Amino acid sequence: MTQALDEIKIGGLGASRKRVEDNRFIRGKGNYTDDITLPGMLHMEILRSPLAHARIKSIDASRAWEIPGVRLVLTGEMMATRNLAWMPTLSYDTQAVLATDKVRFQGQEVACVIADDPYIAKDACEAIDVEYEPLPVIVNPRQAVAEGAPVIRDDKEGQAGNVIYDWEVGDAEGTEQAFAEADVVSRLQLHYPRSHPSPIECCGSIADFDRSTSKLTVYMTTQAPHIIRAAVALVAELPEHMIRIISPDIGGGFGNKVPVYPGYVCSILASILLERPVKWIEDKSGNLISTHFARDVYLDGEMALRRDGKILAVRMRTQADHGAFFSDAQPSKFKIGLMHSAFAAYDIPVAHMTTRGTYTNKAPGGVAYRCSFRVTEAMFFQERMMQAAAQDLGMDQAAFRRMNFVRDDDFPHRTPFGFLTDSGQYGKCLDVGLRAIGYDDFRKQQEEARSRGRLLGLGISTMTEPLGAGNSREYDILGIKMFDSAELKVHMTGKAIVRTGARGQGQGHETTWAQIVSHELGIPAEDIVVEEGDTDTAPFGMGTYASRSTPVAGAAVSMVSRKIRAKARKLAAHLLEVSEEDIEWELGRFYVRSAPDHGVTIQECAMAAYSNMPDGMEPGLQNTASYDPPNLTWPFAVYIVTVEVDAETGVWDVLNTVAVDDCGVRINPMIVEGQIMGGLAEAYAMANMQFITFDAEGNCVGSNYMDYMLPTAWETPGFELHSEVVTPCPHHPIGAKGIGECAAVGGPAAFVNAVLDALSETGVRNIDMPLLPDRVWEAITQRHDVSGAPPVRTD
Repeated sequence: MTQALDEIKIGGLGASRKRVEDNRFIRGKGNYTDDITLPGMLHMEILRSPLAHARIKSIDASRAWEIPGVRLVLTGEMMATRNLAWMPTLSYDTQAVLATDKVRFQGQEVACVIADDPYIAKDACEAIDVEYEPLPVIVNPRQAVAEGAPVIRDDKEGQAGNVIYDWEVGDAEGTEQAFAEADVVSRLQLHYPRSHPSPIECCGSIADFDRSTSKLTVYMTTQAPHIIRAAVALVAELPEHMIRIISPDIGGGFGNKVPVYPGYVCSILASILLERPVKWIEDKSGNLISTHFARDVYLDGEMALRRDGKILAVRMRTQADHGAFFSDAQPSKFKIGLMHSAFAAYDIPVAHMTTRGTYTNKAPGGVAYRCSFRVTEAMFFQERMMQAAAQDLGMDQAAFRRMNFVRDDDFPHRTPFGFLTDSGQYGKCLDVGLRAIGYDDFRKQQEEARSRGRLLGLGISTMTEPLGAGNSREYDILGIKMFDSAELKVHMTGKAIVRTGARGQGQGHETTWAQIVSHELGIPAEDIVVEEGDTDTAPFGMGTYASRSTPVAGAAVSMVSRKIRAKARKLAAHLLEVSEEDIEWELGRFYVRSAPDHGVTIQECAMAAYSNMPDGMEPGLQNTASYDPPNLTWPFAVYIVTVEVDAETGVWDVLNTVAVDDCGVRINPMIVEGQIMGGLAEAYAMANMQFITFDAEGNCVGSNYMDYMLPTAWETPGFELHSEVVTPCPHHPIGAKGIGECAAVGGPAAFVNAVLDALSETGVRNIDMPLLPDRVWEAITQRHDVSGAPPVRTD
């Protein structure tokens, strides 16, 4: 008879354990950066440019200096004397900390004031006089490469135009041949607009330089504390071991809090100069117009098809608008992230992608907003092209996808762009979704409704996302390999503490990391504490973004737990007075193979590690593990949406949304469901209402929450989730694949495809997101595609 512990009861894998973080969050007891007050702390505010492109003729800060309570005014000229006017980006470009020669986007940092309180600092910023000479403005890639276009980055030696890079991947010759042999060629042009992560907590920092110890401590809203520490060491020329980055509770990140922002650098310099703590907390408008955006990519896509529906080849030409600086946080090897993960779920013989990145007079973009480095754009383009191709062939949307899916027995599968996918049951996921939505019945209802003038639509979107970037052979950021580490210490009483180099901002790390340890060691999850976010105590890690948590940091937690178990096995053999080869393990205890009742618990082994270890064994029960993933993980999902469109107004309502997510082994099913619902809410928002763009003068349209609308519970539709398909990852220690971004990645296309399906008889092939009522109404009444690319008219 087994004496193993019940894993669900102790909070191990598969337990829907309540999030331990929520004990403080729902009581208003979270400890965020702005909650921290240090003795003698000063406050910093930033003066931003009202113009998108202008030469700075002069900056007069004399009136600001005269205001009582002002301690310091920093300008680009002052920063330059300390070699801090510019800083490196995570994509090997440079970015202005404070503008010196000219401003390159509306909202760019021009000067900052440090004062006794934030109100004095704000007033002093308004007292700074800046004289600008306006310059021509560029707001899209087409303008950037037009003849006679002004050079935005004329600060860079040898930069003759606005092109940052030209990059390609795939088989150009093979793709060309496949298109020559195709029966049908489907084409689609569209724009994935800029999106802003818009976390509820804006960016901020508190820099505290202690002259007596020469140590710099920075409390900061960062998703990647160790990377920030390395960047600060490089920019500020301080020794890394004398820098401590503390990332307290974070009020959402979504990729927005990965980069190094000028406000961080200015607060650090101010603290060094004034020898007092300096706090900078960004306001909402500053966050919306200046911090890093996502998306803003244009597609010219083509698909070569056989008449029977088989995809022969795909050709993708993309243009990425990076704004004024190339500052994407992404693996160095890939200029446009993992955009070439497109069509990984489909068995396509050959493909080719070209991409161009350009500078424009907009805030720098390219963050992985709830996606794994441009994968959201890749999957959106993929599924919009799939719908257009099926329509061109006159095929059923579901049948077309099923026909071209990678088969279950074809894994590992090499994609046309060179990725190696690990496992999946794509057809089964689709079947579950179709049954749940009532596919055949809905198609009949759709025909009946159309005869009565009602417009119903159904949209399908699939996605397989490469997560857990990535193995050290191919993936790095600034040359730093993308591994993660975990440290586990089991105290003599059997209680434990685990630390990782990740940093949660809503994913539930404090809950799920404990569940992984519980799974591996049998220690109840409630007896395990999780700590993250302090570079002085946490082992090195690349941070939390691009769904790296479970695939990489979670794997490190599993591996360090197994190291602990290996030592505990030796302790058990010593206690039981048998050889280690005679010891067996079941959850929570070791026992003698020939006498199963003769055993010791993991807690007894922990006590022995401090009080009764065998000769020659190092005391204690603690270890560290670093995990370099052998491959990416590849979760799969199907999202199906039904809508009704009002032909008179263009307003569309969601009737039903079904999500079928295969994310491998689910550590905490409740948290997984929460992640999916949150991702679908963001997907709906991107498709329906979130609108941030630019006019011809580079003014940011959508710089406040009156214009950039976030969905509330009133607007957000309900979601029906299905979890019956589980395909473990074959190379992850616990078979998990990751889930945090999947719905936000695959969801938008489902909503858009549903609306366009409702409009199928109008001949309209594309409406750019967001599908605002006026755009849908224009498509219906004018029977043409509707672009949302900037510049937009504001009259």
